[in-house]
Amino acid sequence: MKKRKKKKRILPLICMLLVCILLSIGGTITAAKIYLQKLPDAAKATQKVVEQFIEESIPFAEITIEDAEVSGGYYYQLLSDGQQLVYKEVLQGIREQAEVIYIHCATANEFGMIYEYLLYDRPEVFWCTGQTQITSYSDYSEVRPTYICQGEELQKRSAEIEAAANACLAGISMDAPEYDKVKYIFEYIVNTVDYNMAAPDNQNIYSSLVNRASVCAGYSRAVQYLLQRLGVECIYVVGSIPEQGPHAWNIVRCNGQYYQMDATFGDPVFLQGESGVNIPLDSINYGYLCCSDADMYRSHTPDPEIYYPECVSMDLNYYVLNGMYYDVYNRDIISQNMNQSVYAMQRSFTCKFADQGLYQQAHDDVINNLIPQAAQNLAVYYGLETVWYTYVEDPKMAAITVYWGYQ
Repeated sequence: MKKRKKKKRILPLICMLLVCILLSIGGTITAAKIYLQKLPDAAKATQKVVEQFIEESIPFAEITIEDAEVSGGYYYQLLSDGQQLVYKEVLQGIREQAEVIYIHCATANEFGMIYEYLLYDRPEVFWCTGQTQITSYSDYSEVRPTYICQGEELQKRSAEIEAAANACLAGISMDAPEYDKVKYIFEYIVNTVDYNMAAPDNQNIYSSLVNRASVCAGYSRAVQYLLQRLGVECIYVVGSIPEQGPHAWNIVRCNGQYYQMDATFGDPVFLQGESGVNIPLDSINYGYLCCSDADMYRSHTPDPEIYYPECVSMDLNYYVLNGMYYDVYNRDIISQNMNQSVYAMQRSFTCKFADQGLYQQAHDDVINNLIPQAAQNLAVYYGLETVWYTYVEDPKMAAITVYWGYQ
């Protein structure tokens, strides 16, 4: 009887081999996963090494400017953390009159915005033109500022500015109410600075405080500089005047609220230029002292790319505080107030209306009737044979101003 041969158990063996192979593959996959998971850490480490190499190889200046020194700047607060670092790098560099400033910024456009914001915040930096040469690399840039003056000339001009500022500030107490400080500086700049487009250095405070001739940038930076010295928050505002071009003015924070203010337009030369009427050149147009957005934006347009605080109140407007602001037209009240200005021998009287509708309603009656009647009263009251007066219509600001002659 033949013995039966045992069959070889091939299938279980194949299954075991497959299990081993799968286990082997599974181990490889697991290892790959572990390796891949470690790659980001390695990349971060490499990046850190590269950054450290850049920091060590590029001569970035050690920043000594404290946050407290710059944190109050309005434009500084609009920047990101990285942009604020560049702001401080540039400020420190231009203070030191550095020929080259190394900054943590790789794009010229971004740097241009940061540098503009710095100069908007810092009116005391008068020796910079705002022009620069910039060479950008992948992780940093080299900046070469253009300076108006350096060395001994810078020291001389700084001393002149300090003397001029001190002379101005001697006329107002540091303990005075905020509104009094704002009004004082507004009047001081209007009375001491002549508008002159050909004035040298007319984009900085040297022109307005020392040379006493400037344009809107010089007016507004001087207001900002002096109010900052008095502890009043003051923002340098950029925008335009429709059909005229770029313009600068200010926003001030007074008694907890923001107000618009334009010392340049407070200068009578502008009112005379627009009206064509000869008015006393030592007078002041108070329509642009502490007004609201609604008032200011009738003639001014702010830069749409910059956010500015809203100015909604007229509480501290000069005409409101002095009883020359009217939200209804009552001819008897206006006539009485106009005559009181004559009896008090005031040089001028303004009736400012809340809106253009009221202005149009009152316009003809004020000019054709109320002003001539008050002028007749002036002649009788002071015994004059002839009377001199002139008036200016300001439809943009919804105001009519009359100037009295008493001899």
